[in-house]
Amino acid sequence: MWTLRGQQVEIPPHGQDARAYGIGAVNDPTGEPVMLTRDHKCKPDVAELLRALLERHPTGTIYLTWDNATTHFGGEIDRILKEANGRLVLLYLPTYSPWLNPIEMLWRSMRYNVTHCELFVTIADLEAAFLDYFASTPKETVRRIIGSKAA
Repeated sequence: MWTLRGQQVEIPPHGQDARAYGIGAVNDPTGEPVMLTRDHKCKPDVAELLRALLERHPTGTIYLTWDNATTHFGGEIDRILKEANGRLVLLYLPTYSPWLNPIEMLWRSMRYNVTHCELFVTIADLEAAFLDYFASTPKETVRRIIGSKAA
């Protein structure tokens, strides 16, 4: 941004803090992402991601690596695991170890490509840009970002 010497740029305040959360998972061998945006990041939202994964992959076992966030166990999460009848296996990472979770690299790439030096007028615009990033990024690129060794 630039302005004439002696003049100050006015940036209007954005008003109240609005937030949106991205919740997602990536199929390591294919690079296929499953992404959701929500107003919160609580157990029902995480449970919705698990249901989406089970719907997307109706057969076989799904191994899901994730951290020890409080939203990742108990309550509705346990019910979904029970209903999945062994088709959903959760592999918990050690506490405070984001470098072990491949999707963290994908979140970093998304933030750099979508939100870095960008100002979104509305949360809907931000959510649309977030989802568009994952819809338009080639699967091979996603696999490279997460460090997939799948052929």
